[in-house]
Amino acid sequence: MIIDTHAHYDDKVFDEDREAVLADLQGKEISRVINSGSSLAACKRTLELTEKYDFIYGTLGIHPCDCEELTEEDIQWIKEKCALKKIVAVGEIGLDYYWDEPDREIQKKWFARQMELAKEVQLPMVIHSRDAAQDTITMMKEHYAREIGGVIHCYSYSKESARDFLDMGFYFGVGGVVTFQNGKKLKEVVEYLPMDRILTETDSPYLSPVPNRGKRNDSRNLHYVVAAIAEIKGLSVEEVKEICKANAHRLYTKLK
Repeated sequence: MIIDTHAHYDDKVFDEDREAVLADLQGKEISRVINSGSSLAACKRTLELTEKYDFIYGTLGIHPCDCEELTEEDIQWIKEKCALKKIVAVGEIGLDYYWDEPDREIQKKWFARQMELAKEVQLPMVIHSRDAAQDTITMMKEHYAREIGGVIHCYSYSKESARDFLDMGFYFGVGGVVTFQNGKKLKEVVEYLPMDRILTETDSPYLSPVPNRGKRNDSRNLHYVVAAIAEIKGLSVEEVKEICKANAHRLYTKLK
């Protein structure tokens, strides 16, 4: 069985067939899905999914691209909901410099605050970092991220940066990009990483792996990701499934 450690089934692109897709997952060896909040609205929809489906867990946090209107009152609401038994982490939070907005100082303010929140509620973090490696690493060190723990979701940086995140004890989310012909950098990182630091994820509905690249993604495509990791690491598909499943349970202690 496989755990999809990062998906967005709250996304509107699933509105027409969400129930059918989710009903089919466990028949395709997907034992658990962690739905990741990215905005306040997405966090609320994530809570609804965790209540409706036994196998869906959630994370709550505000994505850097959605943080401009964030308030301390919102943070307190997230803090309250983090006590729920199926909320396993704070996220996705972080920095995204690919876009010009929100302002980088605003992103940094709320990344710092949400790292503090993770410490307050004693949950790991799901970190989104795009085109912002050095600032992410610097801020994580300043806020003692090593003491909190978590995962760098959809890892996209170099092997050299991976060493910094490894030194802080973090896990690495590996998804569809590892199957891309132009995904050489991620393949090198996967080869470098110890297996006990890799988590399987889809980021559904985004980043569908080959042979479904360009189509809407869902957790059933996780088998292609597992096969790619197995080939890179010289392991069997079953070994990768079992190790990555154990990694998820080790990081997310609320996961049953």
